[in-house]
Amino acid sequence: MRTIRPVLGVLGVLGFMVTWEVVARTGVVDPKYVPPFTTTAARLVAELGEPKFWSAFGDTLLTWALGLAIATVAAIVLGAVVGLVPFLRRATHTTVEFLRPIPSVAIIPLAILLAGLSREAALVVVVYAPFWQVFIQVLYGIADVDTVAQDTARSFGLKRRQRLRHLVLPTALPYVITGFRLAASIALVLTITAELIIKNPGLGRQIDLYRSAPDVPGLYALVLVTGLLGLVVNLGTRYAERRLLHWHPSVRKEGVQ
Repeated sequence: MRTIRPVLGVLGVLGFMVTWEVVARTGVVDPKYVPPFTTTAARLVAELGEPKFWSAFGDTLLTWALGLAIATVAAIVLGAVVGLVPFLRRATHTTVEFLRPIPSVAIIPLAILLAGLSREAALVVVVYAPFWQVFIQVLYGIADVDTVAQDTARSFGLKRRQRLRHLVLPTALPYVITGFRLAASIALVLTITAELIIKNPGLGRQIDLYRSAPDVPGLYALVLVTGLLGLVVNLGTRYAERRLLHWHPSVRKEGVQ
């Protein structure tokens, strides 16, 4: 089963490439708007030799990594504080449920107002949605700690630090890792979105420049790059999840399949 999945994935990608090529070559879609895959791939190879591409790529990675790191650290710290104090969890529940559904793109005008057309404004957008992904998972993880185990730990005289390390952390960690995996993909989407709208340096801004030129093959080439980057992020976070949670039943079961 583990061997079949990668093969099916590769076949799916090849099928997508062939379909793209055929649709463009046969005129089902005007090549002026959707160039053939081979044309796009050739342009992508050319882009890889351009310094401006790597500069934009590096800017996107930097904004993504900074936003994800800020969101994750803030969510874990605040989530732990709120989750471990029942009064705080009850007091903040309504506020959290109000703020969490607000789309990140809706705060772009506010971010620009606060920080102008800069990376700082983009970071406000990138941090917002990933923060809630991790924060909510931290709350769920702490709430999932077995009450019988908590009472047993207290009866054996375990100190608060020991209970956090041996009881709360093992229970909450799978939730936190899941939240981080979801947050990583969302942060990448928001990074590209912010670059498109706020115009801070990165792949999103370069895509918008190619749209304005217009340079359709260049635009599609960079869109492919963002897709590949998203795939790498997803695979990387899943690999980290399996490594960190190798002891968890869900991961062991997945490894057997």
